[in-house]
Amino acid sequence: MTDTPARLLTLLSLLQTPREWPGRELAERLGVSSRTIRRDVDRLRELGYPVEATLGSEGGYRLVAGAAMPPLVLDDEEAVAIAVGLRAGAGHAIDGVEEASVRALAKLEQVLPARLRHRVGALQSATVPLTRGDGASIDPRTLTVIAAAATGRERLRFAYRARDGADSRRLVEPYHLVSTGRRWYLVSYDLERGDWRTFRVDRMSEPFPTGARFAPRELPMAPESFVKRALGGREEYEVRLAFAAAPEELPSWLGPAEPDPSGGCRVGFRTSDAPEWLVARLAVAGLPFTVLAPPRLAACAAELGARLTAAGSGAGPAPGPAPGSASGPAPA
Repeated sequence: MTDTPARLLTLLSLLQTPREWPGRELAERLGVSSRTIRRDVDRLRELGYPVEATLGSEGGYRLVAGAAMPPLVLDDEEAVAIAVGLRAGAGHAIDGVEEASVRALAKLEQVLPARLRHRVGALQSATVPLTRGDGASIDPRTLTVIAAAATGRERLRFAYRARDGADSRRLVEPYHLVSTGRRWYLVSYDLERGDWRTFRVDRMSEPFPTGARFAPRELPMAPESFVKRALGGREEYEVRLAFAAAPEELPSWLGPAEPDPSGGCRVGFRTSDAPEWLVARLAVAGLPFTVLAPPRLAACAAELGARLTAAGSGAGPAPGPAPGSASGPAPA
């Protein structure tokens, strides 16, 4: 790479990954000599980036937290605001917050000065988030540790509690974090079991990188396919809803809404959620709605409405569908 500004930006992007980069590896990545890497590191230091170097045959470079924020495009207030927002979003798996947000948080917290890191922690500890209650809360530090290990190709140890309550210790090669909108999952290769595994992050604790690097394996399928298989292999289906409410009143997880001539709005999206779960989630939103498609979702809404009506009137449980009867097509 002969373009010096482009090479410096690429080098800076690599150094912002929370790991130590051997000079030889950086030189191979950028297609230059080790001497050029040393000169480029000196240029970054002159620009205010705190690049730390370790000597010896296994030495390398790492971007560390300095006395002040590096001269990026963020001032202190912006850095604190972004860190708090990313922590809140990552910790509660808010819809739309995906792996890229966790990587951004890992990079930002790596270079935050101690005084700003203290402000971020104090602000978050004094804030009580009002969540929907449909996903477990996660310590953002857990996500950033996992993301750093996956990005740095570093083996990860952690304690894990399975669905049946059994506790175990795991040693894995972490590859990808996947968000479903409610929960985070880690796709990894379990070294002790010799196979690919998917772990719910809210069931993980005490994660720590071992320092041992690993050569990447070829994933047999896309990370999201691993998670779908772990969730029972449900396929996505199309949902169309009509609301007797203005678009701005709808929960953000529903996505964009189009105004309806009747005064309400309509929403369409694809999901792999179980219809029963989706209906309950819509009911909790507290807004009048009509299911336009699919029929299976409409049947679930009618059944839930009958059950709630019976519960409120004291008439006992409403009868469910007759055995063998069809309540609409299954999600396709």
